[in-house]
Amino acid sequence: MTDLEMLDGAIRRVHDFPKPGILFYDITGVFVKPEAFKFVIDKMVEIYRDAKIDAVAAVESRGFLFAAPFAEKLGLPLVLIRKKGKLPGDTYSCKYALEYGMAEVEVHKSDVEKGKNYLVIDDLIATGGTLVAARNLIEQGGGTVSDFFGVIGLPELEYEKVLAPSKITTIINYGGK
Repeated sequence: MTDLEMLDGAIRRVHDFPKPGILFYDITGVFVKPEAFKFVIDKMVEIYRDAKIDAVAAVESRGFLFAAPFAEKLGLPLVLIRKKGKLPGDTYSCKYALEYGMAEVEVHKSDVEKGKNYLVIDDLIATGGTLVAARNLIEQGGGTVSDFFGVIGLPELEYEKVLAPSKITTIINYGGK
């Protein structure tokens, strides 16, 4: 079995979640299989070891779980992008549309450094809406998002269009909605 087959086997498929007609790719199975989790972190280090990245920004909450060990391995600062109302300090904020409503994310202003280059990490990249909001937060602080990373990508949802010109990297891609 290849590493990608092992990773694919760890990702659960949940039909009709969060609503009928949706096939949900549940990344939580990766965390209960240490070999799958290790593969993802090692692959991220391999991809970005020589990249010109000054810091990592992670999207709540599953993005935190991948970004924290990755940032530690590369000795990079980790910036947390949280849902509205979860951060106690002065924040930048960005509202964005979801398939089923609106959401809002925030980041501490003091965590985003002007002129720094950021890699934004999430578990799954679908329409790209959350990542566009994350980029907006970094840009409000004067930073630049050069790269987006997701363990899973759903390219048929055309996230490349909304995330351009930033580079997008995923480990495994699935088709369909």
